[in-house]
Amino acid sequence: MKGQIFYSVWDAIEDTPQQAANLQARSALMMELEKVIQQQGLSQSEAARRFGVTQPRIAELLQGKIHRFSLEALMDMAATGGLFLRMVVDSSNRQAA
Repeated sequence: MKGQIFYSVWDAIEDTPQQAANLQARSALMMELEKVIQQQGLSQSEAARRFGVTQPRIAELLQGKIHRFSLEALMDMAATGGLFLRMVVDSSNRQAA
């Protein structure tokens, strides 16, 4: 039996490249937001005020509940919190062997 090789874990668990790309972007944003919270020693309430959401939303973020966040919502949180967003598009072939 020949095993499949995937470009990323998201490609392995999602049905389409579009779904995988969306999850990958959301994951990256969630990790960066969490990093800011930890590095600055923010409480959940402080983080909620900074990112313009409620404390329960921050709790969901810190628990890694990726399906509770849209890409747009995470981008809004980052921008509200004063983070600089930059997108990199790579046109290299993503097809795995």
